[in-house]
Amino acid sequence: MNSNDFRMPARRLATVATVTALAAAPALLGVGAAHATTGHGRASAVVLRTGLDVSLLNKTVNVPLAVSLNEVQAPRSADRTALTARLDGVNGGRPFTVLGAEAASATATANGRLAEGSVRLVHARLHVPGLPLLSVVEVGTVTAKATCAAGKAPVASANVLGAVTVLGKRVSLTAGGPTEVKVPGVGEVRLDLSQRRTTSRTAAATALELKVSVNPLKLNVAEVNGTVTLAKATCETPAPARHTTPSDAGTAPEVKPQGAPGAQADLAETGGDSSTPYIAGGALALLLLGGGAVTVARRRRN
Repeated sequence: MNSNDFRMPARRLATVATVTALAAAPALLGVGAAHATTGHGRASAVVLRTGLDVSLLNKTVNVPLAVSLNEVQAPRSADRTALTARLDGVNGGRPFTVLGAEAASATATANGRLAEGSVRLVHARLHVPGLPLLSVVEVGTVTAKATCAAGKAPVASANVLGAVTVLGKRVSLTAGGPTEVKVPGVGEVRLDLSQRRTTSRTAAATALELKVSVNPLKLNVAEVNGTVTLAKATCETPAPARHTTPSDAGTAPEVKPQGAPGAQADLAETGGDSSTPYIAGGALALLLLGGGAVTVARRRRN
């Protein structure tokens, strides 16, 4: 009676110990469940960006004019209506206004679902060194927007509304090609209207891009050449969710030659972990415990 009563619990104990050891080992070794990862998109916006070379005093002095107004990257916004700059030898060393506007804002946002950049400029006047009283360009309302939403095609839009005046001359812009304006004794400006580019994951919109070449009265006092960008927005679609499975969680460990220096110290690099010996020891102890219980039960039965 006693032997039969003891024998069944012992066998059950051995079985439970074996199952527990086999079930616990994979969990302790870090086999994880499937999960998803996502990435944020990117966006940027800028009201004005210049890349101009200014030559002074018959090209004896060359200084760059590289400035920007309300240039932001997600997540950020800016709202300033004037940009001033200072160049040695220009305007008596005092700051001069590069751009003035009634309203000028740039906004860039990005998260796991949407990335968007947008720009709005109202009643703007652009000046360069050497032309303190004459605007290179005056525009009514300028907007640019780039939207990249997850699962949708990117969209870019740019518009120039209202009158446009270049070097004192009113002009009509077309999206079919660049517009060139030449003013004798002053210089020339080439304008590209509403440039839009999209790919499967990106979008970019520029309302106006100007190529400027100005030399007032050809006196070589201040010769200005370069590019000016008005209202540009860009975006990149957020990365789609990537689902991983336990088989994707790790790659085959690198096998090092036996006897290599530091082989024992680099156990973790060969696919093991600092807790691996304890896990293996615990599993072995549970197996031995179950086996010992079975042996004792058999001896009492005999």
